[in-house]
Order: sequence, then structure tokens, then C-alpha cells
Amino acid sequence: MDTIPDLRSYGGADAYLRNCNSRAVLDFLSSKWVCLTVGALRPGTKRFGELRRRLDGITQKMLTRTLRDLERNGLVHRAVYPSVPPRVEYSLTELGQNLAGLMDAIRAWSETHMTDIQAAQASYDERATQELKPV
Repeated sequence: MDTIPDLRSYGGADAYLRNCNSRAVLDFLSSKWVCLTVGALRPGTKRFGELRRRLDGITQKMLTRTLRDLERNGLVHRAVYPSVPPRVEYSLTELGQNLAGLMDAIRAWSETHMTDIQAAQASYDERATQELKPV
């Protein structure tokens, strides 16, 4: 039998409740670009261009927005160095480092089980197609 965890250890948060603020955190963290950006920063400090090259397919606008959101949420530190042109570097905060292991695990699980998911999708789609065929 499952036991209900003591919510005091989570500051009283319960994401299963519609008005719980932790849902906003879950929504933010569920973005693929958040997951991949945190993972790309895990090894160490990177400049914008390095991140853009590592995150194949991300637009400049999306990377800018993602980095700003990560900074706002206390997961990324942005350092600006006075030079011409200005040099900007991004790194994970302690909170971001704490999250990075979880994000890496999710990414690794996705890569490991990609073919299982694709097979399940194909099987489902085949069954759905069979159910829609006229008799």
C-alpha cells in the first residue's frame, strides 16, 4: 500500500492540487529547451554562441528567452565582462547544478528508450487504424 508523503518536507507543496505554485515550476521545467540548456551548462561555463552551437535547432530568440527564464528562476548565473564587444558567460547556480543531474537522467532515459517509445507509438497507431477500418 502506498503511503502519502509528509508534505511538511516539501514546504506544504502538493503539485496534485490545482492551486499549488509548484505546478508553475513543473511547467517551466518540462520545456525541452530548459532541460537541454541545463544539461549543456552542466560541464561548466559557456558563452551564448557555444550554447547555440551545442543546442542544435534552437533559435537565437528561444535561447535568449530560455537563458533569461533560467536566470530569473535562480538556475543560471549570467556574468557580463566589460570588453568590446561585451563578453557574457552563463553558468549553473548551485540550485541549477542540483537540478542538472535530474535533467541529465531524463535526457539519458529518453535516449535509451527512444526506440521503445517509437515501437509503442507504431503499435498504438496500427491498432487505432485497425479500429477505424470499416467492417
